[in-house]
Amino acid sequence: MRGRPRTHSWKNKFGYALRGLRRAFRTQTSFAVHLVIACVAVAAAAVFRVTAIEWVLLVAAIGMVLVAETFNTAIESLARAVDTQFHPRLRDALDIASAAVLLAAVTAVVIGMCIFIPALYRFFYRIL
Repeated sequence: MRGRPRTHSWKNKFGYALRGLRRAFRTQTSFAVHLVIACVAVAAAAVFRVTAIEWVLLVAAIGMVLVAETFNTAIESLARAVDTQFHPRLRDALDIASAAVLLAAVTAVVIGMCIFIPALYRFFYRIL
């Protein structure tokens, strides 16, 4: 591939991956929004002292959304490189990738509700 060294050491592979994360964060506002929401969820989980299994579910949900958003970003970038004009198949690919992000986000919200609604109840029950 042009612009990259021929060696594919682990150091280079991680460097490419980190570059991709930086690029997604810098160019996609939705990626940054998902990351901020993830930080809020992690902070809330710490405050509410969720269980170990709830932490696992929360981390998995956050990871699922960020992975979906990263793939969506990659597909958007690839679509722009292939053609800048309207093409129904490119539109379909972009819409399907966006749908994957939506499905991941909705699933994460449901998981969050399953974790945080009982946690809020326990938190306020202790106070009263």
